[in-house]
Amino acid sequence: MQWTVSQPPLNYLPDMKELLRTTDPLLIPRVVDLLASEGIEAFPLDAHMSVLEGSLGILPRRLMVADRDHFMAKAILRDFGLHD
Repeated sequence: MQWTVSQPPLNYLPDMKELLRTTDPLLIPRVVDLLASEGIEAFPLDAHMSVLEGSLGILPRRLMVADRDHFMAKAILRDFGLHD
């Protein structure tokens, strides 16, 4: 029996670029949903840093997108007034 895999192999990591860095805990999920509605997958980093900082909100969280999607993702954020 031959198995087919619809997802990339586990060791596959696309080139990623930072799209957003913020201390606003509500902005990251909002942007992830917005990008998903446009077909762009985003990956939040540092989501659990509040454990280390004591929930003070001083350590920024980052949002990463694939390098190939970075230009379009920045344009979408600009259109919605969510990025400089």
